Amino acid sequence: MTLSFFDQFSSPSYLGIPLIALALTLPLVLFPTPSSKWLSNRLLAMQNWFVNQLSKQLLSPLSLGGHKWALLLIPLMLFLITLNALGLLPYTFTPTTQLSLNIGLAVPLWLATVLIGMRNQPTIALGHLLPEGTPTPLIPVLVIIETISLLIRPLALGVRLTANLTAGHLLIQLIATAAFVLVPLMPAVAILTATVLLLLTLLEVAVALIQAYVFVLLLTLYLQENV
Repeated sequence: MTLSFFDQFSSPSYLGIPLIALALTLPLVLFPTPSSKWLSNRLLAMQNWFVNQLSKQLLSPLSLGGHKWALLLIPLMLFLITLNALGLLPYTFTPTTQLSLNIGLAVPLWLATVLIGMRNQPTIALGHLLPEGTPTPLIPVLVIIETISLLIRPLALGVRLTANLTAGHLLIQLIATAAFVLVPLMPAVAILTATVLLLLTLLEVAVALIQAYVFVLLLTLYLQENV
């Protein structure tokens, strides 16, 4: 059976049962559980240091009122990093290449930031729809434009994460296929292609981390506007 390059993005199933739920719960098993002991192992100490650095980076632009969101944003970022990184392993499925999943994560969180702004400071939240000093004839047009730009934010969050991961996976598969085809024909070119594949894989590891960071960072910026 001939497989398409896009078959790697289809949700796996076993006996007709989708396995995406198993793929989403796997990262929760990989993280070591915190210990009540004063001295912890190296893995737990490295995890705590990593979480502390992430917390400083993400919460620095937020006011004190937004720090209560750390309990949601930090685990979300670790969850996305783990999903993206595990998806780079051979014969694995990356749930974050599914636009439905990313939109499902982006829309509720974005909507929560908007509702918080409407509840805490409705005047300032509505004032973002109209820049100061706007000429009177342009007011209706700018309100419509700013409203559209506000509503498109969760779509941009989901599409950005999906597009970057999908493009990287496709590129890796294309170059890997070319390397295998070129081995019996032109071994020297195949070795060069394999080197490019190795460099691209390292780049995709960085992309997996950066895209998870950008996803959560943009949420913090949206939150800062409304806190």
